[in-house]
Amino acid sequence: MILAFHKPYGVLSQFTRDGSANRPLADFGFPKGVYPIGRLDADSEGLLLLSDESRWNFLLLSPGGHIEKTYHVLVERMPGASALKQLSDGVLIDGKPTLPARACSLDPQPEFPPRDPPVRFRKNVQDFWIELRLREGRNRQVRRMTAAVGHPTLRLIRVAIGGVALVSLASGSWRQLSPEDERVLSQP
Repeated sequence: MILAFHKPYGVLSQFTRDGSANRPLADFGFPKGVYPIGRLDADSEGLLLLSDESRWNFLLLSPGGHIEKTYHVLVERMPGASALKQLSDGVLIDGKPTLPARACSLDPQPEFPPRDPPVRFRKNVQDFWIELRLREGRNRQVRRMTAAVGHPTLRLIRVAIGGVALVSLASGSWRQLSPEDERVLSQP
């Protein structure tokens, strides 16, 4: 079985508490035996997959798999063409280049429900949504990439993994993937 979960802000990608105010996955009534495949930081939102089958771990997380993950990222200031090209070409993180990605401004800008707590607001700095599609998953990679090109991340939502999208799944809810979803997910 594989589940799609819309992880809210302030939720850990683990079932046990870590001593912080963040909630664990145990609070969401998942079936016994499932575990998260990959992770999203507590301050990130969006699609997190869980399964009780180890084959998904290998398929979705192995470096050779290169399953694309799509993020909508609220950043400070509108990134110009050169910043988007840098993100697409790859940036240095800890002295190593990231793999090429796909980066673009979102037009029209998406409207997501407000986050609790709200994203900081600054009168003199306008925020913009961009889309990043990555085939790797280093620690805090999206945040580090946008910071490297001068556009810090304010809000991060993973909207798709492979061909499985968050779509209309409400924050904090989950569903079991259909056989068709599983087929789409297993295609690189």
